[in-house]
Amino acid sequence: MKNSIVLAFLIVSFYSFGQIEYKRKVSMLGSPFEITVVSKDSVEGKQFTDLAIAEVKRIENQISDWIPTTPISLVNKNAGIQAIKVDSEVFDLVERAIKISQLTDGAFDISYASMDKIWKFDGSMTTMPTEEMIKKSVAKIGYKNIILDKSNQTIFLQLAGMKLGLGGIGQGYIADKVRDLLVTNGCKSGIVNVSGDINAWGKQINGKPWTIGIINPMNKNKVFSTFPLENSSVETSGNYEKYVMFNGIRYSHIIDPRTGYPAQGVVSVSVFAKQTEIADALATGIFVLGVEVGLNLVNQLKGIECIIVDDKGKIHSSKGIDIKKYNK
Repeated sequence: MKNSIVLAFLIVSFYSFGQIEYKRKVSMLGSPFEITVVSKDSVEGKQFTDLAIAEVKRIENQISDWIPTTPISLVNKNAGIQAIKVDSEVFDLVERAIKISQLTDGAFDISYASMDKIWKFDGSMTTMPTEEMIKKSVAKIGYKNIILDKSNQTIFLQLAGMKLGLGGIGQGYIADKVRDLLVTNGCKSGIVNVSGDINAWGKQINGKPWTIGIINPMNKNKVFSTFPLENSSVETSGNYEKYVMFNGIRYSHIIDPRTGYPAQGVVSVSVFAKQTEIADALATGIFVLGVEVGLNLVNQLKGIECIIVDDKGKIHSSKGIDIKKYNK
């Protein structure tokens, strides 16, 4: 879930020097999709947002693992059987996802879809799964078993039963592609929110940057910091309400794909980057890695910053963010 972030601005369709801010919100990808564009009038605004919605649908039919006819679904169906040829868009996205897996030492892994769903976060769990069950649940996860053949542009999953799920990087990718398409078609300013994956370009019609607010999920009534987004992106992973408690230990709904155990110690991670795709994938990886290792990783990456809220409510930030500067 990615609902620990809110947009800290009001979008009103009003005229200013022949421009309006045109906003649409629809349900896509099983989540809210919200877009605001600066346009000369509502006709142009609708044209831009129509383009955006069509692009989301196009990409969904390439990378979704629950639509049975997509290339990713075909790869999953042929796990352990044969390699599947895909187009360059899908191949390149999977290739980039594997690079993030390498960077995070497997804390982010698109083969997480192979996991047995033994953890329940709907209040129905009364006992903790056994160590054997947990180990078995991740037996078919492992990005090193995703075999890419660049010359033939094929993807092969070595283990029968393996599955790819691009949800942890795909929504960010979609946000980037929507921005690129709209910019190419003359939209000079806008902000797109794909279920918490946010990409902004240009400025609001008042000349100010688009602004987002970060909420501490342990105090949801308060935005603790607001940040300008100037031709950049942010993604937040985490939901304080989805967890289970066993023996006094809080287990998050985000599972470590390497171990099968839920991540501990973190309730929210917000990653800032130029590309939403990178912010999306890294946010999940950092959540699993934890505060110390996650911050150490981000501090080595150029152009990437992050804010982590731990399970005590303490706020941590990478070296490039001065939280006091942005505190409300």
